[in-house]
Amino acid sequence: MTAGAWEMVVGLEVHVQLRTRTKTFCDCAVAFAAPPNSNTCPVCLALPGALPVLNGRAVELAVRAALALGCTVHEDSRFARKHYFYPDLPKGYQISQYDRPLATGGEVGIGGDDALAGKRIGVTRLHMEEDAGKSVHDRFPMATAIDLNRAGVPLIEIVSEPDLRSAREAGAYLRALRRLLDYLDVSDLNMEEGSLRVDANISIREAGSESFGTRTEVKNLNSFSGVERALDAEYARQVAVVSSGGSIEQQTMLWDESRGEIRPARAKEGSHDYRYFPDPDLPPLRLDPAWITAMRDALPELPDARRLRFERDLALDPVDADALVADPMIADYFESLARNHGDAKTAANWVMGEVRAALKSSDGGIATFPVPPEALAGVLDLVRDGTVSTTAAKRVFAVMREERMSGSSTGAREIAEREGLTQVGDADQLEQWVDDAIAADPDTWARLVAGERKLLGVFVGSVMQRSGSRADPRKVSQLLSARAAAP
Repeated sequence: MTAGAWEMVVGLEVHVQLRTRTKTFCDCAVAFAAPPNSNTCPVCLALPGALPVLNGRAVELAVRAALALGCTVHEDSRFARKHYFYPDLPKGYQISQYDRPLATGGEVGIGGDDALAGKRIGVTRLHMEEDAGKSVHDRFPMATAIDLNRAGVPLIEIVSEPDLRSAREAGAYLRALRRLLDYLDVSDLNMEEGSLRVDANISIREAGSESFGTRTEVKNLNSFSGVERALDAEYARQVAVVSSGGSIEQQTMLWDESRGEIRPARAKEGSHDYRYFPDPDLPPLRLDPAWITAMRDALPELPDARRLRFERDLALDPVDADALVADPMIADYFESLARNHGDAKTAANWVMGEVRAALKSSDGGIATFPVPPEALAGVLDLVRDGTVSTTAAKRVFAVMREERMSGSSTGAREIAEREGLTQVGDADQLEQWVDDAIAADPDTWARLVAGERKLLGVFVGSVMQRSGSRADPRKVSQLLSARAAAP
């Protein structure tokens, strides 16, 4: 069979480190890049007699995420021991949840273009667990070092239904999920530091079939683009194997990002291999229904709701609204700018244009951006009342940003006047610039007079250049049109 005769079936397991000060079951600090093995204690190291005590803040953040996903948060859940050997797992088991997870059900909406808009991906479960330590392979030659600072850091694992049918859908799901978690502020979501990690379960089946094929699990995925590339590579491998008469083994695969290759790691374990049983050192986790309700009521406005509000109340088109809500702090900045200036569309254009370009050229984010929205609103007000042109406004904004980085708080109007950027509306001066522009290019002017109206912009641009962008472009266009139409 050809590749087109097969359908990809994907389910994702997303591991998210929670934004807590201390670990899941002890008071050791959670701090990335701390000296190796400096944030450990008898609980992290699994010393005899050490007993775990659950971090209440981790429970709050996990419940917050579950409620935002639309999951049912269970009043009673339980921690279990998941047994397996790995050098950076000192206990020989991981404390996780198995048959009684914190939450089940839920969904994530993906979209952003016509092909995916409106698709919902089911969430099977969200459970709490602790992270393992870290094996470091590049510190010492011919040796692997173990750093247990990460052992015990609180995680949630979000397991999707096998509803994804392409690598592109998987990428869209992950980006939508990350955006939702960003709004909730439950994690820093830094994939480079391991705060968000993805395992992908993939199988193939004949197009139109309802049954599932044998799945493999792809690990070592540390970017969304890496997930997409790995899924496409594993899909191609499985199709090639089955098409040649072979069968798929249930196994764990590793993705080599640098080589763009999939390779087998080990046979895929089943739940029986882990010998789950309830952790005898931890009592069942029981949550007050009233507390769960209060947590649900305290959720912030989530990205889908915010996007729809931007479309409905601010008359933004779906593409602009979706781009603005991608980052909650960018969305906050935009809303404040739109409120101060009064024109949401203009505010959106500037945030997605000049503001994002400025952020991209700097090391900081919107939280430390030197031009607050009320100051930028002053720049946009100058354009609206005809004091400066759009081109000049961009110069005012650049000067304002530069000055505010060094502590100045000069307003937009003062900068425009000081820099000589205010628009010239004086008829005599505009006539002179128009005369100069026509004299510089009489052949093109003759074509405009003869009826090539598209050339009007050429002369508007020429006048703006001669005026240093100070000429009022609306008046310039009127003058040129009148001159071209004159007998």
